Amino acid sequence: MLDIKLIRENPDVVRKDLKKRGADDKAKILEQLIGGDKKWRELIVEADKMRQRRNQLSMEIAKLKKEKKNADAQLKEAGKLAEQIKKAEEEIGHLQDLNKTLLMRIPNILHESVPIGKDDSDNKEIKKFGKPTKFKFHVKDHIDLSMPLGLIDVERAAKISGSRFYFLKNDLVKLNYALLQYGIDFMSKRGFQIAQPPYMINRKAYEGVTDVADFEHVIYKIEGEDLHLIATSEHPLMSMFMSETFDKKQLPMKVAGISPCFRKEAGAHGKDTKGIFRVHQFDKVEQTVVCLPEQSWKLHEELIRNSEEFFKSLGIPYRVVNVCTGDMGTVASKKYDLDGWFPAQGKYRELGSCSNCTDYQSRRLGIKYRNKQGEAPAGFVHTLNNTLVATSRTMACILENYQQKDGSIKIPKVLWKYTGFKQIKAPKAKKKG
Repeated sequence: MLDIKLIRENPDVVRKDLKKRGADDKAKILEQLIGGDKKWRELIVEADKMRQRRNQLSMEIAKLKKEKKNADAQLKEAGKLAEQIKKAEEEIGHLQDLNKTLLMRIPNILHESVPIGKDDSDNKEIKKFGKPTKFKFHVKDHIDLSMPLGLIDVERAAKISGSRFYFLKNDLVKLNYALLQYGIDFMSKRGFQIAQPPYMINRKAYEGVTDVADFEHVIYKIEGEDLHLIATSEHPLMSMFMSETFDKKQLPMKVAGISPCFRKEAGAHGKDTKGIFRVHQFDKVEQTVVCLPEQSWKLHEELIRNSEEFFKSLGIPYRVVNVCTGDMGTVASKKYDLDGWFPAQGKYRELGSCSNCTDYQSRRLGIKYRNKQGEAPAGFVHTLNNTLVATSRTMACILENYQQKDGSIKIPKVLWKYTGFKQIKAPKAKKKG
């Protein structure tokens, strides 16, 4: 969340930022917060004055009683003050809770380099690797390639789980785990710790990493429990440091998370319903960083370079885009998307996102740093996250880019030692007669 001092002292900075986002709904929340915060502070002053008057009356009553004089008027006033103070304290508490809720709905301040735009069509391409794969034969999409090879079964998955679920089978299971193991080794060589987090976290943790009101349509709630299935390992990996203070020398802390991810995809009706591109469950290796404020922008560039090097090693043509204001989520100050080339669609599609969340998450979670051990906290850390590989989309991309005329699929060379094979063999030809 933002520092309330920014909203009190420079509300126009936040107003202009929300205007760039085109976030009229959040602009209304901001004005409600400004009014509520002003009233809260005024009530605190009034309550303090009433307490001072109550203390003064207590001394007057004590003096009058000592002098054996009538103190009825003072006692009556003190009784009324007690009721007024109680009422004020209740209202202060209510406003404090409401203002915190409103403050947590206001998105992060955008970095000055974020392009203005309404949706993903306005994202600005900043670099590209490789040329779009072309074929001299009819190009198939990943589902039409995989079905004859017995690699994916969405029909039986739908029968037991519903739409957007799937069975991975045979060589595609091996390819899935190959990508995960390669991702772990890739990040270990770059100095990242490897963590496998809990697959469920409580609401307090979720409120620390994202605007739950905006994100509620994405996450699965466990019925009767204060637990939610994770949509990405970023969420448990950041919230695990809740209420902690790091010594400056401990930072940056780099952790790569490996986990399944669970998403409702409730806002994606009619989009990518075929295959495994947009699904409710997938595996992922995620890059996360906790660092000093002065380190975060350099590390943001480092994280996107890691993803680029990973997909270069797979031989996947891709582009990197600077995500525009209208396509930004609540938490990030700036975000890059890495989009891979999908030949069957004839366009680039998102394979992962790289975000610098500055101190937005750390304020919500209470994660701070200090310059020296034993000293008071000097400020809030910055947090960053980036998808290294979401395996379902990446496998779909590999299948389409490495397809052969006979229906076989080549495997990127860097994965051979993990898969144990160099290609997925072509489907057997049906016997005539």
